[in-house]
Amino acid sequence: MSTAHRSSEATFLVFLILSFSVAGAYSSIHELLRSHGLPAGLFPESVKSYNLDQRGRLEVNLDGPCMAKYETRVLFETVVRANLSFGKLKGLEGLSQEELFLWLPVKDIIVSDPSSGLILIDIGLAHKQLSLSLFEDPPVCRSQGLSLNIGGRKSFGFQDQR
Repeated sequence: MSTAHRSSEATFLVFLILSFSVAGAYSSIHELLRSHGLPAGLFPESVKSYNLDQRGRLEVNLDGPCMAKYETRVLFETVVRANLSFGKLKGLEGLSQEELFLWLPVKDIIVSDPSSGLILIDIGLAHKQLSLSLFEDPPVCRSQGLSLNIGGRKSFGFQDQR
């Protein structure tokens, strides 16, 4: 076996061990968020799994799309991705917030100063400052009646239950 082949195997093994140690150091996504200066309730109770790579790219997996309520309704897609650093979830994908009957993608979530008691939510068109207390506990996320991709266009909401 060549030295180059052994070296690439060793590099892969080190990468694999480090990948598991980053995500595996925390028992839940909620503990991981707290350790990074973010409130535990940014993701629902129903997180199935998550992965955090060495570059800070976070991928959170849910059983399916679901809706939760903070100050307004929020839609979590089956997979939510973001770049995680201390006090920040940047470049979010898979998370939308309802504003005045419109669903807008959440771009960033930032806690600059935890002592301020505020969290900044960037929805592209605007920045909202909300109380951190809204995000202390993981919300219940409901999928019952949720409809997506109707007629080739995304439609979010709860259908009438009869």
